Amino acid sequence: MADQSPTKNEFDRRKFMRTTAAATAAATTFAGAARGAGIDPGKKIKVGFIGTGGRGTGAASQALSADDNIELVAMADVFQEKIDKSLESLSKNKALTEKVKVPKEMQFTGLDGYKRVLDSDIDVVLLTTTPGFRPLHLRAAIEADKHVFAEKPMAVDAAGVRHVYETLKMAEGKPLSIVAGFCWRYSESRREAYRKVMEEGLIGDVTSVYATYYSGHSKPHLDPSLRTDGMTDIEWQIRNWYNYTWLGGGGLVEQAVHSVDKIGWVMGDQSPILCRATGGLAAPQVGDGNIFDHYHIAYEYPNNVWCHLASRKTPGCLNENADYVRGTKGTLIIGRGSDPYIEDNDGKLLWRFRKPRTGEPNMYQVEHDEFFESIRTGEHINDGPRMIHSSMMAIMGRMSAHTGKQITWEEAMAAGEDFFEDEGGMTWDQPYEPNPVAVPGVTRIEGIGGMEKGQAALEEKLRRPWLQG
Repeated sequence: MADQSPTKNEFDRRKFMRTTAAATAAATTFAGAARGAGIDPGKKIKVGFIGTGGRGTGAASQALSADDNIELVAMADVFQEKIDKSLESLSKNKALTEKVKVPKEMQFTGLDGYKRVLDSDIDVVLLTTTPGFRPLHLRAAIEADKHVFAEKPMAVDAAGVRHVYETLKMAEGKPLSIVAGFCWRYSESRREAYRKVMEEGLIGDVTSVYATYYSGHSKPHLDPSLRTDGMTDIEWQIRNWYNYTWLGGGGLVEQAVHSVDKIGWVMGDQSPILCRATGGLAAPQVGDGNIFDHYHIAYEYPNNVWCHLASRKTPGCLNENADYVRGTKGTLIIGRGSDPYIEDNDGKLLWRFRKPRTGEPNMYQVEHDEFFESIRTGEHINDGPRMIHSSMMAIMGRMSAHTGKQITWEEAMAAGEDFFEDEGGMTWDQPYEPNPVAVPGVTRIEGIGGMEKGQAALEEKLRRPWLQG
């Protein structure tokens, strides 16, 4: 594949200031979404699609189903076969056939394919690549004045969060909608459940939250024998993106972030005071990935409220995706194979969500329905503040687990963690060896636990012998 990589300067733009002031500012609120004229129903909305994997193709299908007068006109992915597979999948939906109009010349590959999509005359862009590239792509989309649907998470490291924060500040005042793929926020049952807790006070004051994200392996590492001759380090790792922290953020940041987001939601999206976490790699791992497969994170909030997240991805163990929100008067329980319900402290049922006969609307479709309605009406949506807040909470938990340190919110926001720091001049054929699996008590991050930049760089060099010399 021809090298179509971004330049060094473009990657360097991720390096937003690492000052405490900037970190504190990132936790503040943004201005509301700006109102605009909207797009007349008689005008066709043109959509571009960047990152054409399974979840991305699902998002494209939902986007095309959200409006009658809409077309998909441009696509980009680093692999042509991904684009081909996505188009094949979309073509199977007869209701969408006339809405998919992506000729070969509008199919772009390579690390810079996203630029070609954004340079076209699209109105909306779907950002569904591996999340390590999300800050770069989001910045380019806002600079191009496109409405954005961005899958979660918004970044994989602290530097990426700060970069996204700066991008969202750039978007203030622009008549653009920015919707995040934290889909539970668009679930009818979850919205009603949290309304009962947060607005009606049905469980009293929240005293604790326990969220679980237990599942088997969903994205196992490809066997190294599948790496063909001539496949570069960058290509191999992108094909195995979930298993590399610099690309996917790890299972906590890429998937269990949904549960982190629900903790943030019920706590009013206020920043936790601190967190402490454990984690590790328990199951045997094939290949050279560097992520943990289990975590437990405790976030401390004011008034001695602790919110816990337990995440594990191991076959043969308990599977559960549930939320237990306890209060002074009762408990909200979400999951466990039933609709959300609330019990008082004596076990008496106080409320249960009841689906209509037609069933609860698909939350993935709802987020796109509301997204495109906002574009048509000009009543724009801005998920920006909470989408980076939840992403940072998950990253904060991972940093605590990886280092074995207790971390304050301010330390996390100002941390010198930047997985793209050595990739400023990324090219398709460059050799690249990722960090080893973290070792709690040994792994260090600048700004965490008193670690200074020079010491962190030295210890990193000692842990990564390929940087010596």
